[in-house]
Amino acid sequence: MKVHLGTDHAGFAFKEVLKAHLGEAGHQVVDHGAFEYDAQDDYPAFCIEAAQGVVDDRTAGEDALGVVIGGSGNGEQMAANKVRGARAALAWNPEIARLARQHNDAQIVSVGARQHSEEEAIAIVDAFLAEPFSGDDRHQRRIGIMADYEEKGRDAL
Repeated sequence: MKVHLGTDHAGFAFKEVLKAHLGEAGHQVVDHGAFEYDAQDDYPAFCIEAAQGVVDDRTAGEDALGVVIGGSGNGEQMAANKVRGARAALAWNPEIARLARQHNDAQIVSVGARQHSEEEAIAIVDAFLAEPFSGDDRHQRRIGIMADYEEKGRDAL
């Protein structure tokens, strides 16, 4: 699977560890930055690029997911969700990561590198990448409502 990564300075060290882990697991990793530690960097561009990469690949029929990383993961999730068609979920444990895939078909998981040990954060990402969307009608219907709103605004409701 192709896995797009985006981070800021707070997640930079973990991103490098995660890249190695994902490569060893056989994933094709696409790094959208940050490419060096810079305490003054701005995460939105890195996370938006990662989310756009996921959306573009999935639109083209490729199997792709994404991971955005920051100190808390909050802003990174918000930035990724600005990409039309992206669904990013902040996960703080493996069960939440699995539910984001099962129920919401989230394509991007956001992780707070300062909130977890490396082992915990890797477990969250691994759970997210391994879990398929359930495809249940009720979940698909709800995702459809959100997609319609994204395209049409209030007229969709």
